Amino acid sequence: MRRREEALVADDLAEDEKDPRFVTALARGLELLRAFRRNEAMLGNLELAQRTGLPKPTVSRLTYTLAKLGYLVYDQSTGKYRLGTSVLALGYASLSGMGIRQVARPLMQELADQTGLAVALGGRDRLSMIYLECCKATGPITLSLDVGSHIKLSTTAMGRAYLAALPEAERAPLMAKLEEHEGERWPEIRDGILQAIEDYRTRGYCRSLGAWKSEVHAVGVPFVPRDGSQVLAFNCGGPAFMVDLKTLEEEYAPRLVAMVRRIDATLFNG
Repeated sequence: MRRREEALVADDLAEDEKDPRFVTALARGLELLRAFRRNEAMLGNLELAQRTGLPKPTVSRLTYTLAKLGYLVYDQSTGKYRLGTSVLALGYASLSGMGIRQVARPLMQELADQTGLAVALGGRDRLSMIYLECCKATGPITLSLDVGSHIKLSTTAMGRAYLAALPEAERAPLMAKLEEHEGERWPEIRDGILQAIEDYRTRGYCRSLGAWKSEVHAVGVPFVPRDGSQVLAFNCGGPAFMVDLKTLEEEYAPRLVAMVRRIDATLFNG
């Protein structure tokens, strides 16, 4: 599935390169940095070439340049690269610039403590959602996700909430990409997304009951900023054996909806 997404990205990149305003070298360098995955220490030029679809000589020039700039660090013993601290600096600069995190975190932690579940805030990263903030209860059992974690856009409560909040003109092309990405699983996944859109319209939240992972139940609520900035989404969920469906839908989901409304009021009503 990951390789299929990488192939779609390569196709999009090839299409973008036809735009005279598009800086291909910059785009290729950024794609190279994105090739590194969570819990993956180092990659060599050959692995990077395979993941990005770029010629190895091009990859060699890019890794050399990125290492010179501090975005990659070369390991002499293995002949491979790892991400440098300059990448970390960019990430933290982005997170620190999101005022919503400072407002949301105490409310998210309060909800996590009340429910015993994890509460997270995320934004879209291509065909995934990436965690921008995450609060967990103090119990011994929780989901092993944290800031920077990626989860599926199409089957998670957070991803479905994001999709449900988009205008149809923005959602339609994204749905087309998801269809191509998901392949034969698409009819079932599409039905889940359409149900989520209806749930958001009628209930104010979306559900994912084992659709992403069979052992995970969660609810999601989108956050649509009044200033027109990017749509985000919150979720609240945990291991299925810990989450009674009646409680999830009748108690936890309304609390998540109320939390998002409080965040909106704090940010835009002062």
